[in-house]
Amino acid sequence: MNKKQVIIGSALCLIASMSWGAMFPVAQVALQKIDPFYFSFIRYAVVAALLAAILWVKEGKTAFRLEGKGKALVFYGTMAFAVYNMLIFSGQYLMGDTGTITASLIEVLMPMISILYVWITAKAKPPRYTMISMILCLVGALLVITNGKMAFFAMAGKSLFPLLLIFIAVTGWVLYSMGGSRFKDWSVLRYSTLTCLLGSLVSLIIVAFATLLGLLPVPSVETLGAIKWEMAFMITLPGIVALLSWNTGLKMLTPLNGILYINFVPITTLVIMAFQGYQVSIFEICGTLLVIFAIVRNNLVQRKEQRAPGRTASWSARSSGASPQPTVGNIRTR
Repeated sequence: MNKKQVIIGSALCLIASMSWGAMFPVAQVALQKIDPFYFSFIRYAVVAALLAAILWVKEGKTAFRLEGKGKALVFYGTMAFAVYNMLIFSGQYLMGDTGTITASLIEVLMPMISILYVWITAKAKPPRYTMISMILCLVGALLVITNGKMAFFAMAGKSLFPLLLIFIAVTGWVLYSMGGSRFKDWSVLRYSTLTCLLGSLVSLIIVAFATLLGLLPVPSVETLGAIKWEMAFMITLPGIVALLSWNTGLKMLTPLNGILYINFVPITTLVIMAFQGYQVSIFEICGTLLVIFAIVRNNLVQRKEQRAPGRTASWSARSSGASPQPTVGNIRTR
């Protein structure tokens, strides 16, 4: 890895992470005018169409063949583009202003959720330093969610449901990211496109049934016009640009190094919220920094362990191919 690769790769990963960090404040504005479900569906329906066009040009029509993997593609596409996409914005909307930074922060917990998943499914207990990092992440998240107010626990019932939606959403994205390892012989573009297309189809079915049941109002032309700039941003930067930048950056830096840039997501969110007039509290700042510190600490210790001569295989290598390291690196088709 030469110096030029490091500079370009770092810049691309930074662009992607900052785009995702800006996603939540922009979405908060749009969600005041449109239902989270329709907002999510329309966003990724357009992204899916753009990805399909790119895949057609780059790999041809044969890349759209499912090759007997249709069920897996539908599952992972549903996890990412229906479960994650719809629930994270629904949870953010239900929490109000605090939902913006909360959703952004829980995004950064994806590496820790991946570790928990490996622990449960592969029966591979993480090392002590990872356990400590997980506890620090939990403390930091609680600082942001509660905003340092013990009264939150007395009123937890009001926030528990949206928090659960956000957590399920993020877990869905982790499952989707892990699913990429089952398609090693496919390009990232092909896996992303087909899952996005199938996931958007599931989203279409969901919003169609909900609309028929009278649960969701169909957005009017005036509503769509009112959020045209927010939607254009969500499709362009957090969608297409971030996806391509992240994929290219990870190839240059390797997932182990590139994943550190995901910590810029909540930092970007906090900065934008401050410019929007939101009074960011010291608890939200400290909680966000604590989560970032915990994840960076875990990454650095893991790298040190892997470089140490004479060491036995690391926890991630012992987890039978289900290691969180490549999983985290695959969290890149946002």
